Amino acid sequence: MHPAQPLAPPAPRHPRARRAVPFAALLPMALVAVVGYLGTALWSFKISLTNSHSFPTNTFVGLAQYRRLFGNERWLLSLQNLALYGVLFVAACMLIGLLLAVFIDQNVKGEGVLRSVFLYPYAMSFIATGLVWQWMLTPGMGIERALHQLGFAGARLDWIIDEDMVMYTIVIATVWQAAGLVMALVLAGLRGIDPEIWKAARLDGIPAWRVYLSIVLPMLWPTLATVFVLLATSVAKLFDAVVAMTQGGPGIASEVPAKFIVDHLFGRSNIALASAAAVVLLVPVLALAAPYAYARSRAARP
Repeated sequence: MHPAQPLAPPAPRHPRARRAVPFAALLPMALVAVVGYLGTALWSFKISLTNSHSFPTNTFVGLAQYRRLFGNERWLLSLQNLALYGVLFVAACMLIGLLLAVFIDQNVKGEGVLRSVFLYPYAMSFIATGLVWQWMLTPGMGIERALHQLGFAGARLDWIIDEDMVMYTIVIATVWQAAGLVMALVLAGLRGIDPEIWKAARLDGIPAWRVYLSIVLPMLWPTLATVFVLLATSVAKLFDAVVAMTQGGPGIASEVPAKFIVDHLFGRSNIALASAAAVVLLVPVLALAAPYAYARSRAARP
């Protein structure tokens, strides 16, 4: 006798029930998205229109918090810093990640090791990255001390305490961490390109740089668009690396919007102003994500 086989769960009898199963499986995620994201965003907007301080109130003040926000020099400086950081961070990550992906795509020896080495920094938290780079860039320690020990007694590396250069140190640290992710995504896109394109280009005597510029990059456009959106949204969330490396200093030279929001939410007990800042910070994220999501949905249609 054969051992009894476990009975499979009966399939739904009705077509409507079968169609409802995927929606039922997605229901918890949909509830989290609606309540946890959309609900809290609407609540923050409501609070930003009140005169709340330590606790929420219903004292409606209209757009007064937004006027106060854009009259705050610290907030305006944080926007300037974020704009500078965003341009440099996104451009450097995409350029370095693309070059690394092209390099690894040449079937170099030790490809697996190189991919792991380049991608490893992304597995670290921004707090750990910030602390490591803080130690490396602090005057008298890290890189400067190593240079002194090598005989370069006059070498100075004080960017992290220089008001004009501190944002560049944050760019260096975060690019070091995020470029590996760009490399991995672009490399996956490169590996999806038909090898016959390269064979035809070699037969026609087209230089490799020309193939990349005229053929490969246009074919990688969906991948590059995804990378750009991921990097741009991470710019708006910049907080951990700043706190770990500079605490917003020297002074407020490296202040960023996320730190401004957290400081006013918890440190200064001004949840209305913090909510207004959060709503303002959400606008560029939606401006980037909404067209991207629309374009992807259009591309997915038959």
